[in-house]
Amino acid sequence: MSRLNTDLCRRFGIEYPIFGFAHDIATVAAITNAGGLGVYGATRRFPHEIDDELAEIRRLVGDKPFGVDLVLPDGMPEHNSREAIEAHIPDEHRQFVQGIVDKYGVPEPSGPGMRTRFIRSAEIEAEQLEAVMASTVDLFACGIGAPRPAVDRARELGKATAALIGSPRHVRRALASGVDMIVAQGAEAGAHTGTIGTFTLVPQIVDACGDIPVLAAGGVATGRHLAAALTLGAQGVWAGTIWLTTTEYAAHLQPALVDKLINATSADTVITRSESGKTFRQIRSAWSDEWEAPGAPIPLKMPYQDVLVGDLLGAIDEHAVEPLLHSGAGQGIGYATHVRPVADVMAELVADATEAMA
Repeated sequence: MSRLNTDLCRRFGIEYPIFGFAHDIATVAAITNAGGLGVYGATRRFPHEIDDELAEIRRLVGDKPFGVDLVLPDGMPEHNSREAIEAHIPDEHRQFVQGIVDKYGVPEPSGPGMRTRFIRSAEIEAEQLEAVMASTVDLFACGIGAPRPAVDRARELGKATAALIGSPRHVRRALASGVDMIVAQGAEAGAHTGTIGTFTLVPQIVDACGDIPVLAAGGVATGRHLAAALTLGAQGVWAGTIWLTTTEYAAHLQPALVDKLINATSADTVITRSESGKTFRQIRSAWSDEWEAPGAPIPLKMPYQDVLVGDLLGAIDEHAVEPLLHSGAGQGIGYATHVRPVADVMAELVADATEAMA
C-alpha cells in the first residue's frame, strides 16, 4: 500500500490525500481526475450558476468525488440589497477609490464586478446552500463559518463536511458544528488567512481534534510539504495556490497576471483587508500598495468593502490594468514557476512526497 494512502483516501475513494481548491470548473475536475479531490470555490456564484457548474463538474468526473466550498461569515446583512450598503459607505472611501481610478486611468467596467454581482447576505447564502444541497457534490466545505443547520443537512444528504480554521481557539466551535473533518490553514495560505504558521498550527489542531481527521493547508506546494503534513499528523493536504499557474486555470486569466504569478516569489505576497474587508493574502501590486500608503483610509468591513471596490476590481481585470492586476495567492506561489497541466503538478507532488516519505 502507498505510504500516501490515509484513512481519508479510503473514505473518499481517492488515490492521493490531496484536496485541491480552485475557482475554475476545469481545474477542479482535473484535480479529481488526477487522483485527488477537487473543491470548487462557489462563494461568488449565483445559486443558478452553482446548479449548472456543479452539474458540469459531475459530468467531467463521472462518479469520482469532488467538493464545493462556501464562505458563510457571521454578521452579514439579511437582504441582497446593494442600495442599503451604498448608503453607509463614507465619502472619504469613495474619494480614495476614485483617486485610484484617476491615477491609473481605469476604464469603466462593462458590468458589476465579482464582489458586486450580489451582496454577501443571509438571503444569498440560503439560496446558495439550497443549490449545494440539491447537487451530487461529495464534500461540503465552509471556508469561513460552519452553521450547524447547514452541516447537519449536508450530512443527512450523505455529504461529507469540513470547516477551515486558522487558530486552535477555533477548534471547539468548529467541532461543535458537527463537521467530519477540519482544514488547519496556516498564515502562508492565499486569500482569507490567519496569523499562525502552518508548521506551528497543524500539530496543535491535530491534537485538539482527536479522532476527527485534519488536512494541512497554507504553503502546500511540493511533495515535501505533503510528506511533512502527514508527519505532523494530518491525513492529507488542502492546496489552492499551486493550481493558479496550471494550464487549466491560467486559460481564464489575463496574460499579464499569469506572468506576475509565474515571476512572483514567496516574498511577493501581502496580507490586506482592501480586497473584501477581511484579511486576504494576495500578490503584491499597486492595488495593495495604494491601500498601505500614508493617508489611505482603513478598509471597511465585509460586505461594505466589497461594494466599495467590487466594480473597480472587475474593471481592473476586464481591462488588464497591469499595475493594479493581482490575485489571491499564498506563499507557495514561489514554487509556481511555469504553466503546466494539473496532471503534471499532481504527478510531481505524489512522486516527491513518496520519495520524501521513504
